[in-house]
Amino acid sequence: MSTTNKNEEEVDLGSLFVIIGKGFKNFFNFIGSIFKGIFHFIITILIFLKTNIVKIGIATIIGAIVGVFIEVKSPTTYESELLLEPNFKSTRQLYNNISYYNNLVKQKDTIGLANTFNIDKQDAASLKKFEISPVINDNDIINSYDQFIEEVDTLTVKSYSFQDFKTSFSIYDYNAHKVRVVSEKNDIFNKLDAVIISSIVKNTYFNKLKSLANENLNRTDSLFRQNLTQIDSLRKVYVEVMLQEARKPESNGTNIDLGGVKKTAKELELFETNIEINEELVDVNKEKGTEYEVINVLSNFQPIGTELKGVTNNYAFLLGGLGAVFMILLLLFAQLNTFLNSYKK
Repeated sequence: MSTTNKNEEEVDLGSLFVIIGKGFKNFFNFIGSIFKGIFHFIITILIFLKTNIVKIGIATIIGAIVGVFIEVKSPTTYESELLLEPNFKSTRQLYNNISYYNNLVKQKDTIGLANTFNIDKQDAASLKKFEISPVINDNDIINSYDQFIEEVDTLTVKSYSFQDFKTSFSIYDYNAHKVRVVSEKNDIFNKLDAVIISSIVKNTYFNKLKSLANENLNRTDSLFRQNLTQIDSLRKVYVEVMLQEARKPESNGTNIDLGGVKKTAKELELFETNIEINEELVDVNKEKGTEYEVINVLSNFQPIGTELKGVTNNYAFLLGGLGAVFMILLLLFAQLNTFLNSYKK
């Protein structure tokens, strides 16, 4: 290799290292500029707070004082929760009913509330909020997906992943749902749950589905029990036959009892079938426990409600924070206005 070629290779390698070095330098400069930007942003916020701390503090104090005044004047409120498990796709109707009750509260329709829940006008006027939300449980999604796989063909399952199924899983698809009521009276809640439940239970469509489902469950239960009885009878017959053959005197010479082997095998088959039917019967009884009614009540309203407390329900805290936020926005707007005026000049 000539000296010229060696020099060219050295020059190429040197250029390559220079390019790599510049790349690393630019990369670290970029990372450094990000940290510098974050540091500058934090310092700017601290300077802003230091400059305007008095104004923000005064606004916070004024908001807190107003909040205390409202807190003193406002009546004490109580809450209680009803935990339900709707069946036969009645969840959406339950949500619609709760929304209707809450709309009556918002419109201050005490007569409508009194007629709906069969309570007097004072009790109706004490109601302040109705709301419902699902009890989030990932097992509900997994179990629903397993059931979906069992019901559809393989081709559909391949084209519909678990993530797609999870994305399409709505609040109405969860098993349990929590109804929350807020009232100024703490002893009104046990007058409400019967009406909320009966509004779903008395629905003609859901009652029809319930009757059909119960009929199917009862028929399946009866059929399984009849099968168990028949299997027990057959097993007794096989045992009796085997005992009778065992009592017969053995003949001289070798005797290969193929018939006995077959009878034993059939008895084992009956025993396995018995186990399978018992397992199916257990599943049917589980379905009876969860799907025998239009709506299952997991937990009723407590007779005496719980007083609403905490930071998020404290007007002094909420209005104090609101006052601070309002003052910060006002100061930022003033600074923006000053900047725009100077930019215009």
